[in-house]
Amino acid sequence: MAKITAAEVGKLRNTTGAGMMDCKKALVEAEGDFDKAIEILRKKGQKVAAKRADRDSSEGVVVAKINDDETRGILLSLNCETDFVAKNDSYVELANKVADIALDKNSKEEVLAADFDGMTVEEKLVEQTGVIGEKLEIGGFEVFEAPFVGAYVHGGKIGALTGLSTESKNKEEVAKSVSMQVASMGATTLSYKDFTPEFVQSETEARIAVIEKDNIELGRLGKPLKNIPKFISRSQVTDEALADAKAEYEAELKEQGKPEAIWDKIIPGKLERFISDNVSLDKELALLDQNFIMDDKLTVAEYVSSKDADVVGFKRVSLA
Repeated sequence: MAKITAAEVGKLRNTTGAGMMDCKKALVEAEGDFDKAIEILRKKGQKVAAKRADRDSSEGVVVAKINDDETRGILLSLNCETDFVAKNDSYVELANKVADIALDKNSKEEVLAADFDGMTVEEKLVEQTGVIGEKLEIGGFEVFEAPFVGAYVHGGKIGALTGLSTESKNKEEVAKSVSMQVASMGATTLSYKDFTPEFVQSETEARIAVIEKDNIELGRLGKPLKNIPKFISRSQVTDEALADAKAEYEAELKEQGKPEAIWDKIIPGKLERFISDNVSLDKELALLDQNFIMDDKLTVAEYVSSKDADVVGFKRVSLA
C-alpha cells in the first residue's frame, strides 16, 4: 500500500473535522481509500454517541439566522457537554453551518434530515461526536416569519427573534431592542390578553392563597391587610383605580399631618405597592406589559409605539 501523505490526512481533516492522528489511523485502516476512511470515522462517532447518549448536554451555543429579505428568522442551539467545547471556534463554525441549513426548515426533524455535504445533519452530528468526544444534539429550534424579523443573541447562550408588522423606519432598532428584552426577561406571551382563562384562574388562585396566608400574620400583628388582586397584568390597572388609590393616600397623609410639599415623594412608592398588591402575576409574563430594560419609565408597548412600530410576536431559545 502506498504511504499515507500529509495532503491526504489534511483533506480528511478538512472534510470531517477529525484530529490528525484519527484521520491518519482511518486512512491506514482504509488502505488509503478516502470514502472508506470517512465511513470508519463515522462508525467511530456512532460508537461514541451510543456510549454518551445518557450524558447531559446543557452547554453549547445559540445561533440566530435571518433570511435575505428579513422576513424569516430561526434560532437554533447546538448542544454539547462542556463549555470548553462550546467556546471552540470549530464548534461555533459547525453550529453556524447547521443554522444556515436550518434557515428554510420548519422543524428540528427537517433540520436533522437535511443534507450536510453528502450526509444528513443528524449523521454529521454523530460523526462529530466521535471527533469531539462529547454528545452533540440540536437543543432548541424556533422559527418566526413576519414583514420584518430581527434577532439578538447574548453571549452565545440566549437568543431571541422579534417580528414587526410594519416597515417602520426604526425597524432594525426596535427589533433588536425588543429581542434584547425577550432574551433578558423571558416573556411567555405578547400581551395579557393572550393568557388563557385556565392560566388566569390558576395564577389568580395561587396568588390569592399566598395573600390570604400573609393576611393571617398581618392580622395577628394588627397591620393593614393586603388587597385581593383585581387585575392580571400591570397594564390592566386602570387610570381610575390609580386615581382612587392616590386620593386615598393623599387623605391619609393629610390626616397624618404630613406636609403637602413631600406628598409627591411618598405617593409614587405607595402606588407601586398598590399595583403590586392588585396584580395576580408576581412576574410580568406578557412582553408588551413589561418595563422596558433600556428605560424603566416605559413599558415595552410604550417604547414600541414611540418608534411607530408594531410587534406581532417573538421567539426565544436558551441553553438554561
